[in-house]
Amino acid sequence: MGLLTFSINVTLDGCVDHREGIADDETHAFFTRLMDEGGAMLWGRVTYEMMESYWPAIARGDEEVPPAIRAWAVKLEAKPKYVVSSTRSDFGWTNSHHIAGDLRTSVQKLKDVTPAGVLLGSGLLATELDRLDLIDEYKFLVHPRVAGHGPTLYQSGLPRTRRLELVSVTPLRNGAVAVHYRRARG
Repeated sequence: MGLLTFSINVTLDGCVDHREGIADDETHAFFTRLMDEGGAMLWGRVTYEMMESYWPAIARGDEEVPPAIRAWAVKLEAKPKYVVSSTRSDFGWTNSHHIAGDLRTSVQKLKDVTPAGVLLGSGLLATELDRLDLIDEYKFLVHPRVAGHGPTLYQSGLPRTRRLELVSVTPLRNGAVAVHYRRARG
């Protein structure tokens, strides 16, 4: 069984708006490593649609971008992408699959059949999956910024505090800090 790892950019005040993070080669390398290590991506519909609106065109070469960005887009194109949505069922982007039905059962099954693990990158979906005790690890990139607005991490709350065990902390040259925590079980 693979682990479900929640990974996202977050500012010091908890903002997870993708426009508030530092977008540079170092940040890109962090998320590339995570994607390379995992067996599949898991997103909610909103995150999927944001990614779908940009990355396929980059992978096709329709936009001028640095070679490293295009290489990442090509890798993302090939990676299995699973989408949780109750409002959309057709996902045309290459290697995209709809997750429907009972969320706990569907995501547990995905974990069971993905030994390399599943990388979760949607804040709202993470809240629901954490409520179901399905998230095993957290790999956040904490940016040296105070956004002063939302959306924020777990803004709709959790039923109880999650105890975590620190696995690693890696400072980046750009001032961000990569933190890796594992759920403390028991």
